[in-house]
Amino acid sequence: PSSDCVVAEQLCLSDSTCNATYRTLENCALAKTRLLSLDHDSRVRCLNAELDLGNSSLLHCKCHRRMKRQEHCLRIFWTVHSSMTDGYFNLETSPYENPANEEHWKTDYNKLAALVSGKNCSQLAGDATNPCLKATHVCNLSKKCFRLRTDYASICTKGAGSEDVCDRRKCHRGLRNFFEKVPEDFTKRILFCPCQDEFCGERRRKTIVPDCSFQYNIKPNCLWLLDSCLEDHICKSRLADFQQNCQPVDMSPDGCSLHNHAACLQAYMGMIGTPMTPNYVSNSSVEVSLWCTCENSGNQKEKCDQILGMFESNKCL
Repeated sequence: PSSDCVVAEQLCLSDSTCNATYRTLENCALAKTRLLSLDHDSRVRCLNAELDLGNSSLLHCKCHRRMKRQEHCLRIFWTVHSSMTDGYFNLETSPYENPANEEHWKTDYNKLAALVSGKNCSQLAGDATNPCLKATHVCNLSKKCFRLRTDYASICTKGAGSEDVCDRRKCHRGLRNFFEKVPEDFTKRILFCPCQDEFCGERRRKTIVPDCSFQYNIKPNCLWLLDSCLEDHICKSRLADFQQNCQPVDMSPDGCSLHNHAACLQAYMGMIGTPMTPNYVSNSSVEVSLWCTCENSGNQKEKCDQILGMFESNKCL
């Protein structure tokens, strides 16, 4: 059975043979991170080290989306599977446990919803036609949801309206904290609230504060976004999870290879707060995209289009 990578690493390091193999893989992963080109013998040595792990629990370990040492766990996973990171379409194995195996977060959403529709209805007057506004009010009734939403909103709006540039890295971290630590009953309703008008749609589009977390002054090339993502353990892991759970299949009735739209939406939410943060493209549709372009991609235009297409024209998503 799959095990926690942090636990698996501890077991491996206590065994001299496994320890030596793992140290070899660490050097291989470090070389890739620094974009050093390995000679033939080094590549063979790296692949053999991965194969030498055999049935070690390290080879089959996974991480949890909401675990405390997530970055450390993901670093272990990509150390063991460094040979999988040669290109975007090789990221086919998610380092995360199947959502079905993870703890279901119990929330008092129904109680809060009843509160909103009951005695608090006077203070929420006018939001009946704006589900996004109502979802925000429900979030405000939860201390954790209100605190973490306020935290990222404050970080992501610093510098707005002035010459200061927002701290995108801190903004992304705040967004990840919100979507990881707040129960999905709240976050999904805020991000995927159904809208009938543009005012509601604009509120939904601004959920992630796009001026800071999403948009640059000039649209970068999508291949640059991908490179930035692959250099970051969290983003690379979320991308692998997104590719695995949102893999489109034309022959499938629902356009989804795993036939699990909930897992795809969860994987999509995981991309928010990474260098490849997606968002709604306008306030009048539910189309989403990355903030990037494939112009001037040279002979990598096809690869660039595929990356952008995973969000813009993905039937599964």
